[in-house]
Amino acid sequence: MFRRKHGADVNSDDAEQREAKISELKAALGTLSARGEKYCSEACLRRYLEARNWNVAKSRKMLEESLKWRAAYKPEDIRWPDVSVEAETGKMYRASFRDREGRTVVVMKPTKQNTSSHEGQIRFLVYTLENAIFSLPEGQEKMVWLIDFTGWTVSHASPIKTCRETANILQNHFPERLAIGFLFNPPKVFEAFYKVIKIFLDPKSVEKVNFVYQKDEESMKVMYKYIDPEVLPVEFGGKSNVVYNHEEYSELMIQDDIKTASFWAVDAKTNHANPAINGTLVPEVAPQSSSLAAKAS
Repeated sequence: MFRRKHGADVNSDDAEQREAKISELKAALGTLSARGEKYCSEACLRRYLEARNWNVAKSRKMLEESLKWRAAYKPEDIRWPDVSVEAETGKMYRASFRDREGRTVVVMKPTKQNTSSHEGQIRFLVYTLENAIFSLPEGQEKMVWLIDFTGWTVSHASPIKTCRETANILQNHFPERLAIGFLFNPPKVFEAFYKVIKIFLDPKSVEKVNFVYQKDEESMKVMYKYIDPEVLPVEFGGKSNVVYNHEEYSELMIQDDIKTASFWAVDAKTNHANPAINGTLVPEVAPQSSSLAAKAS
């Protein structure tokens, strides 16, 4: 989702050079597990190369670290019952609306924090990211973040440990996944906090962050450029009356869990995995198409 800054090793506008680098990276990875093969689609390889400015050696190192992390953390096996308690207040969810390009919008509300579990919060973040990516339409690889800071105070600030791990996961394991982020109505006191957490972010990520104030017409125009006010909730200065409903959202996530299980079904059978993943019984369904693989990886 985020990326660090490095010197470019290829003309990113040269299609032939890009394809050669993608093939070189694929060959350098060698033999992968079934899930690794599914994850490392051409689109995935391209994102990691872009994150390391097309340096194959650096991209390979980054991608191998991600594969190790995914093998250990198993983000694709997290299910809604594992994280639903974190979502009860609507502090983070995949919006029912999309931006003007059809991209997934993830809404976050730091003032609605309802737990103190570092592990639980990180797990919920990863689940939400995976779900947001999975819901992207074909041809889209990036999402939009809409973070509501209305009423935010220092007491709502996340611990530095959580901020650091969040940045690490986003930058190193979800490269090139953020299209743009909007910080809505951040109070003055947040600016000092932002200066602290900004040190964990690379310059490219910082450039994608926009401070938006409901009373500032010009800043609202920036957000409206990406999100149609007709679909934007009233609480964000839009015209839609849509609000987060935990029961309805839970039903949606449970259905999405079935699709996720379907996507990884081939690997699960190859590894003789138990159909009960993380204690949640998942019905057996047919594997999904390769087009789904491209956006999920």
